Amino acid sequence: MRLNLSTMEKLIGDLDVLSPQDTEATEAIHLLKDENRGNKRKLYIESYGCQMNYADSEIVASILQKEGFDTTSDIAAADVVFLNTCSIREKAEQTVRYRLTHINGLKKHKPELLVGVLGCMAERLKAKFLEEEKIVDLVAGPDAYRDLPSLISQVDEGQKAVNTFLSREETYADISPVRLNSNGVTAFISIMRGCDNMCSFCVVPFTRGRERSRDPHSIVAEAQDLFAKGFREVTLLGQNVDSYKWSPEENSKAWIEKNGINNVVNFANLLELVAKVHPDLRVRFSTSHPKDITDEVLYTMAKYENICKNIHLPMQSGSSRILDLMNRGYTREWYLEKAMSIRRILGDDCGISSDMITGFCTETEEDQQDTLSLMNIVKYDFAYMFYYSERPGTLATKKYTDDIPLDVKKKRLEEVVIRQREHSLIRNLLDVGKVHKVLIEGFSKRSDNDLQGRTSANKVVVFPKGTHKKGEYVHVLVEECTGGTLIGKVVNS
Repeated sequence: MRLNLSTMEKLIGDLDVLSPQDTEATEAIHLLKDENRGNKRKLYIESYGCQMNYADSEIVASILQKEGFDTTSDIAAADVVFLNTCSIREKAEQTVRYRLTHINGLKKHKPELLVGVLGCMAERLKAKFLEEEKIVDLVAGPDAYRDLPSLISQVDEGQKAVNTFLSREETYADISPVRLNSNGVTAFISIMRGCDNMCSFCVVPFTRGRERSRDPHSIVAEAQDLFAKGFREVTLLGQNVDSYKWSPEENSKAWIEKNGINNVVNFANLLELVAKVHPDLRVRFSTSHPKDITDEVLYTMAKYENICKNIHLPMQSGSSRILDLMNRGYTREWYLEKAMSIRRILGDDCGISSDMITGFCTETEEDQQDTLSLMNIVKYDFAYMFYYSERPGTLATKKYTDDIPLDVKKKRLEEVVIRQREHSLIRNLLDVGKVHKVLIEGFSKRSDNDLQGRTSANKVVVFPKGTHKKGEYVHVLVEECTGGTLIGKVVNS
């Protein structure tokens, strides 16, 4: 497919990649569906930040449903409003504070409204949050959700309620999540909680605690249950899925006999177990860490057609010097070797996405060029791109000076965004003329005459609906593309 300069510029302008102006997209609101079982009190939740927060909100809904709460998507109808928050960047926290200002207006007209803050921001600020935000009645960290019924009772009795205790054991493995606002096709399964990596820029180890893995029995059982209910894709979630490990001391005799596993269950083993649930159940995962992902995982992906060929492999920086300051545990060369292993074992069609931070402490123009040059080599299909935001309590805040001017951070971020737009387009153009197996997730965003789904490489494909329905697999011939979307038609396999 040949493109002249004007056509290329138009396509680049159409790219649906994250830009400096679009960072709010990563704090997208995730709402509850309406569920009326005749209960007296209604729960409303908004989730901000990562997929882990969305999954946690589903756990919260499950816990409170058993306590007699219905769920609602209408905040005006709610008796209890929870904001499940993110602390990864200052902008994420500001978004929550602005939202609380709006909720304050609702509470003035409905004084009995209970307002709670959950998640990472609650964990970071703890009881201080009640003083800063006068309308907040309840604060609960990520490991305290089982205590929510008790905390709500305390508020009902006229007290403020706080629980930000971080656990070394809690995985919520026994709780069946309520699927919030679900399309009925795709679902998240949390396989582990917390993080031990201590990247110097990151607040997650302080807000989500130490790493612990959920037992494989419950993960496989949840995947089986989802498939039986009509779901056709699961995403295994963890801050660092590649460090998943389940101790053999916990393996029951029945489990060993049934699955033939009597040693440590690592992430490659877990992937295989979930893939075996059913060939029609697609399996995705997020997030991988470059220092921990193994060839064993890649070969397991290659072995099973239903394990999607897409890996989110955060680079953060292309400079070994900056990576060392970030305490990432790998060098530029190590990262590049991992990316090339993905291409070698899984082929060029495997999607690779990334995270990138510009303007980290002491970053030079040479460091910036290292990032751009690594992008040129790997050519990511998609990336989340941000400039560095100093977070209180992190190692970087304690050890380094945030010495890069904001205008320089933004300029470097713009360079990264432009480069990624070019690469996203290049990667999508490679799919034109190819047939992809697509799982239909619903109508396209622009027209009810079209359906959309994703390829194994996690690319969105739009095509005429014909007689096809959500939840079906179809084969789509890609006829054209923009930088963010593939466009085609259904063909016979």
